[in-house]
Amino acid sequence: CNLQPRDAAKMPESAWKLLFYTLSWSYGIYLLFFTDYPFFYDPPSVFYDWKKGMDVPTDIAIAYLLQCSFYGHSIYATAYMDTWRKDSIVMLLHHVVTLTLIAFSYAFRGLCWGKLRWVSCLSWDPCGPINPPCSLCPGRFWFRLYWFPLKVLYATCYSSLQLVPNIPFYFFFNALLLVLTLMNIYWFLYIILFVAKVLMGQMQEVNDVREYDVEDGKKT
Repeated sequence: CNLQPRDAAKMPESAWKLLFYTLSWSYGIYLLFFTDYPFFYDPPSVFYDWKKGMDVPTDIAIAYLLQCSFYGHSIYATAYMDTWRKDSIVMLLHHVVTLTLIAFSYAFRGLCWGKLRWVSCLSWDPCGPINPPCSLCPGRFWFRLYWFPLKVLYATCYSSLQLVPNIPFYFFFNALLLVLTLMNIYWFLYIILFVAKVLMGQMQEVNDVREYDVEDGKKT
């Protein structure tokens, strides 16, 4: 494709994420909108009839397996395979938190915590968490910074205690979800920085403000 060497080095990472997120996002859409699960329209429903040792439906188990596999691999890939960026440390933390949330919610049948996280995953981004121009779409703000707190955090922090007063690991799972919220805000600030640089004429072409080689190119 006549790519520059630095862009060619990043191509495998982008292509892999495009492939996985397309499949994962499509499966998430199927579970949320084309099955009888009311998670999206009625988030507190994940706590209805909850009990310890409850059975896991096959389609839900498949989603957990896919997500656990991806984020387990992503921890290694971020550290040793992907291009190192300014937010790579935060990205590693994100993958660890997400993997912990998914794995523990499955192991302890706190499936509600993992199911609700899918609501926030509708704003998929094949290019990376804040790679412009993909992430500038209103959908990212709408899903990650509006619906995630409104639907997910409200259900886990408030509705869960109303429906299951003695639900186990309440503070543990909510702490992980709150950490993810802080990370969403962190990456949104990068988007604001990118927009500000464009408006102020400091950026003549679309570049990822997280990249070290962008700054190196300017210095050269």
